Parts: sequence; C-alpha cells; structure tokens
Amino acid sequence: MTDSTIRTHTDEQRAIETDAETETEPTQPTDERERCPECGGNVLNDAEHGETVCDDCGLVVDEGEIDRGPEWRAFNSSEKDEKSRVGAPTTNMMHDQGLSTNIGWQDKDAYGKSLSSRQRQKMQRLRTWNERFRTRDSKERNLKQALGEIDRMASALGLPDNVRETASVIYRRALEEDLLPGRSIEGVATSSLYAAARQAGTPRSLDEITAVSRVEKDEIARTYRYVIRELGLEVQPADPESYVPRFASDLDLSDETERRARNLLKSAKDQEIHSGKSPVGLAAAAVYAAALLTNEKVTQNEVSGVASISEVTIRNRYHELLEAEERASA
Repeated sequence: MTDSTIRTHTDEQRAIETDAETETEPTQPTDERERCPECGGNVLNDAEHGETVCDDCGLVVDEGEIDRGPEWRAFNSSEKDEKSRVGAPTTNMMHDQGLSTNIGWQDKDAYGKSLSSRQRQKMQRLRTWNERFRTRDSKERNLKQALGEIDRMASALGLPDNVRETASVIYRRALEEDLLPGRSIEGVATSSLYAAARQAGTPRSLDEITAVSRVEKDEIARTYRYVIRELGLEVQPADPESYVPRFASDLDLSDETERRARNLLKSAKDQEIHSGKSPVGLAAAAVYAAALLTNEKVTQNEVSGVASISEVTIRNRYHELLEAEERASA
C-alpha cells in the first residue's frame, strides 16, 4: 500500500468524524437579537408591556414595541376563525346580511372636496346600478322592504338591537316557510317585531305597536297569532312587571315608587288577580297606586298617556291592587 493511499484513507476517516461531530452538536442561533447582549441568555417578548426582556438577568433589551396583533383573544382555533375580521360583521338586520357594498350619498371625495357635476352624475348612476344589483330578485326586495320597516318601528319604539335582530330572523323564517301569501309585508314585519319584543323581555303593548305601524290593530293581532303558531315560537304571556321600569322612567318617578309598584304586582299575582287582565293596565295601575303611596304627584291622565290606556282602566285596576295588598298584609 502506497503512502498516497494511506493518506487518502486517513483524510476520508477524518471527514466522517467531523460530520458526526457536526450532527451531534446543537446549532447555535445566528440571530444575535435572540440573545441578551449582557449575559447571553434567552430573551422573551412581553406583549402586555411591549418589551423584550432577558429571561436570565432581566435586562430590558427593547421597549415601546408596537402590537400589530388583534385586540381580541382566542383560546382555540375555532374561536380564532370566528373572530377573524376581514370586514364588517354580518347581520340579519340587512337583506344581504351586510355583505354588499354601499355607496355613500355625500358627493365628496376622500379629501372632503365637492365633486364636479360630471362626477356627481357618474356617482348617481353608480348608486342606481348598485341598488339594482343588491336586490336582483323578488325575495331580496321583499326582505329589504320588511327589514326597513322593522328598523323604523324599532327606532320609534326605542327597542334595542337584539330585538331587531330577533325580529329579522323571525321574518326570514316566515319568508322561507312561505307564510306571506295572502298577508301584507308590513303586517308580518310588525308581528315579527311584536313577538321579538316579548321574547326579549322588553314588550310593547299592541296599541303602542299599532301607533307606529302602517297596518290596523286587528290585522296585527291576527297575523301575530298565525306566525307564532306556524313557526312554533314560544312566547310567554307578558309580565306586568316588565312594563314598570319604562313607565316609571317616562314619568320620572323614584326608585322607591318603582319598587312599591313591583310589590303591588307581586301581591296581585299571589292572589291571582292578574289572571284575565291586561298586563299593561295592571302595570299602569300599579305605578299610579305606588305614586300615591309614596306621595309623588302623578295624575291618571299622565299615566294614561304613557301607557296608552284609558283612565277608567287605571281607576278600576288600582283599586283592585290596593285591596289585594290589604288582604295580603292582614
């Protein structure tokens, strides 16, 4: 064996040993920012305080960092997908669930300057075509008209967004179940809002609903019974106590008067006086009687105007409530 052969074999063996050592040794991080400049320890990102801190010696390596992540937290993948935001949230209160584009009515550009006459004409044509494309069939036109009515009536009655959302869902179900033939869009929309308000615990009387609706009271009542029966909605009878806070607030009464009115209604329930009587009339009579007991100046005419019922009903019911409280205390 020659010297060159022995030398070549030795070089190959050294190369193999070098490769083995390289595989067993852990690779060192090449990024110096991952190491503390003082002690060489690991650094951690503190997202709460916007700082980069050494885990060993506590040195603040960097501060004032910008958090470019979302403001919400997600604890699993499904929550992260649900909260992923790439636009406005969808809502059932719009016929297209808010997924289409709206062109503003202001004839101004991004800098607030007025558009020229030619540009205004162009924008008006775009708005017209946009509206036509948003309601391409009769179902979408139906939804747009009905949901607009629900939003108008809910605003007039001071109902919250959750009631409007529920009313929109009820109307969509009625449209899918083909309950509208033979009935007006306004009637079904009003009935949906009336049912949603009762389900949410913020009921409005039939007279109040009729005052803001474009249909008659008899049609609302008839359509309401039909809708809840066909859709199988579970609507509990209205509780007179649910009307008390709104009446007391409109009359600017004290918390003591509101609490006394609730107690009067509870006594009436214990003695089953409320059965077969209008919950609105009982609530109005309880508020009036409680105001008399707490020496607050409220007339029957004022309570009648707030509750939309007659003064005769208030007089009859408040006497019954006072008698029920006397029997309960005796």
